[in-house]
Amino acid sequence: MEESIIADERTTALSNDEIKRYSRHLLLPEVGVEGQEKLKAAKVLIVGLGGLGAPLAQYLAAAGIGTLGLLDFDNVEVSNLQRQVIHGTRDVGRPKVASARDAIKRINPYVNVNMHNFALTKDNALDLFKDYDVIADGTDNYNTRYLVNDACVLLGKPNVSAAIYQFEGQASVYYAKRGPCYRCVYPAPPPPGLVPSCGEGGVIGVLPGIIGTIQATEIIKLIIGGTRTLTGRMLHFDALNMKFRELKLEKNPDCPICGKNPTITKLDSIDYEEFCGLKKKKAEDEAVSAIEPKELKRRIDAGEKINIVDVREPHERAIYKFPNALVIPIGQLSRRKDELDESADTVFICKEGKRSILAVHTIQEAGYKGACFNLKDGINGWSRDVDPSVPQY
Repeated sequence: MEESIIADERTTALSNDEIKRYSRHLLLPEVGVEGQEKLKAAKVLIVGLGGLGAPLAQYLAAAGIGTLGLLDFDNVEVSNLQRQVIHGTRDVGRPKVASARDAIKRINPYVNVNMHNFALTKDNALDLFKDYDVIADGTDNYNTRYLVNDACVLLGKPNVSAAIYQFEGQASVYYAKRGPCYRCVYPAPPPPGLVPSCGEGGVIGVLPGIIGTIQATEIIKLIIGGTRTLTGRMLHFDALNMKFRELKLEKNPDCPICGKNPTITKLDSIDYEEFCGLKKKKAEDEAVSAIEPKELKRRIDAGEKINIVDVREPHERAIYKFPNALVIPIGQLSRRKDELDESADTVFICKEGKRSILAVHTIQEAGYKGACFNLKDGINGWSRDVDPSVPQY
């Protein structure tokens, strides 16, 4: 069983009102008064108030965590509401940290809330993390995940991390003092663009609630002590088939940050965007010519000969079918390139102008010689600039 990360001398007594509020915790011998007082003394930072951060914040607040730090620089959007249940329709347009703070205070006025409405960077991570006992990573990009991990290792903090995609999720506790860190498990990130975001691939709305509450459970266990956490283990959940499975994680003795001879001793020495290949990808993407939605509309209305290729999935085209577009999934572009007239410009379209860039790279690498363009901002840009009746998604 693992010890609590909260020193006994930090705890403070519970008021009568708090005893009544947390009575169901106090009745658990694994928690009791001592454990609840540790929860009250604890400080937890939630990095990202999206799908995972929403249930995290709600359940940690209800559990009686004394101080919650909320880190996010985005505003609430309508598309968030399907899964980010800490926010409501009235919160659209508000900073997520402000919306989440109000929800937390409605749940439990005893919780202190620190709002951090800015982006996490290698310049501010250590100063921010040092005042918290546990860091909860609810982010959706690899450069931030590595940054969170490295800051936690350097400060000796536990990193309760999770990830979700479509119908699958996973959670673990990366705590270098007791087991492997994130770099032990993932020495290098996947190539940029290989793993689609939830905004590109979708996610069932209940999934982050399930995985986020698993994160919350692990945080509570780290604080109360006397339990076995997911340190050295990864829990994988398949919602479509309703199956859990557990993977054992080993500490890497050659890990560059928590191994026997670490080479990463400070955050300043790492360019996280370059490490994750984002700078190279950005340069490659910028080399792809883009066409504005209004310009494409003008050329279509003028009757110009243009190949329009829709690379979206069938379920996306059920939302909106782009007129007169040839449907070719990205995986079929190489073998179907001869269906396109190389003498005409070819415009690739997708949801938001990201996969269409990949489509251009793919067909050009296959030897296609015609002029290629991606529709800037994709279908969503077309809706915004040309035809507001087209649904954005």
